[in-house]
Amino acid sequence: MDNDLQPDRNLRDRNLDWFRSAAPYINAHRNKTFVVAFGGEAVQHANFIHLIHDIALLNSLGIRLILVHGSRPQINARLAETHQQSQFAQGRRISDNAALPAITQACGYVRHRIEAALSMGLAQSPMQGADIKVISGNFLTARPYGVRDGVDYQLTGEVRKVNTDAIEKVLDHNSISLISHMGYSPTGELFNCAWEEVAEAVSIQINADKLIILDQAQGLFDQHNQLIRELTTTEAKTLLTNEQHPLPHLDAAVRACKQGVARCHLLSFENQDSLLKELFTLDGSGTLLANESYEKVRQATINDVGGLLELIEPLEEEGLLVRRPRKLLETEIDQFVVIERGDAIIGCAALYPFANSSSGELACVAVHPDYRQGKRGDTLLEHIEKRAQTLNVKKLFVLTTRTSHWFQERGFKPAEPDQLPAQKQKLYNFQRNSKVFLKRLV
Repeated sequence: MDNDLQPDRNLRDRNLDWFRSAAPYINAHRNKTFVVAFGGEAVQHANFIHLIHDIALLNSLGIRLILVHGSRPQINARLAETHQQSQFAQGRRISDNAALPAITQACGYVRHRIEAALSMGLAQSPMQGADIKVISGNFLTARPYGVRDGVDYQLTGEVRKVNTDAIEKVLDHNSISLISHMGYSPTGELFNCAWEEVAEAVSIQINADKLIILDQAQGLFDQHNQLIRELTTTEAKTLLTNEQHPLPHLDAAVRACKQGVARCHLLSFENQDSLLKELFTLDGSGTLLANESYEKVRQATINDVGGLLELIEPLEEEGLLVRRPRKLLETEIDQFVVIERGDAIIGCAALYPFANSSSGELACVAVHPDYRQGKRGDTLLEHIEKRAQTLNVKKLFVLTTRTSHWFQERGFKPAEPDQLPAQKQKLYNFQRNSKVFLKRLV
């Protein structure tokens, strides 16, 4: 009987572990404002109901949500029913008077689909007892996109202003604000805007903490078809320059970041767990865009001691590192630099200068096992060497039991214990029998 229950227990334990690991993200996201944007393709996809469940969960966790939707495939279907065909220029639909009824019908259909899905509350479903309030309105003031490169876009528009006061009132009542791609002019005209640009404008003007764009692709991929986990706006601009096809979602994300949105996320609406994985795990599921790198090297502080212990204790157990009690780590914290990814410490190294010898010890070089494929060890070494030079350290030495080749590949030469500074020679552990390597700094 116990054996039959074991798989269930393992699954339960994994779920509890995940929930515990998500706790810092839950606390960090509470009362933050997220704009979640997706096109009509997401609404007609089989995974749409799972996306709605995840949006409901975010709402229940106290996240202030603004949903922005498009309806391109639905517009195309409505136009086909009336034997109409849109013209496009530079990837943008030219909306005329004849197409406007189909456009508004499609937009209304998508809006009602979203509202209906968020209103579900069936027993024994993820939406049970949710009681979510969704409020739509004429939150956008739009203007004509105009004539560009000789093309008159007619009733295609662009966002002029977002009624942030009205949206804030919706959010203050724990309701979800639902915004379509349709904008209105003070003269009563209706304009068809690009949903990506609507999401961009809303996130900027509402001072959103995140803009999350859900598209068919998982995110952005490099030339080797590998997912790009993180991108700065500078790198994204280079990518856009070299890209042969327009990437409106990336364009919008770059502009939003440049205008003050701290984080933009490019995810797939086709993957069932993409939204939750992106928001509640360290590496996410798609591409993160920010003005500065999500991962950085910095001086360690006393607040990092807990994260450092989590990183180095498994390596101490394996005998790769010398054991450092918490009190010693607290005393020596100023000697450490760390690699911080989000709120997690995934790498560290320390420099211990020796007075009157122009030497310094490189110690406690560690990178989390999940992040050893990059060049993070080289990044740590580079920072330590720069710090050593500012302290007038001419020689760097390291003691190691298993990673001698790594250090030799980076310019360290084999040495003997008697070549260490006198103070370090007295502390040398002959039982551990670490190999000594030296590197002269230019």
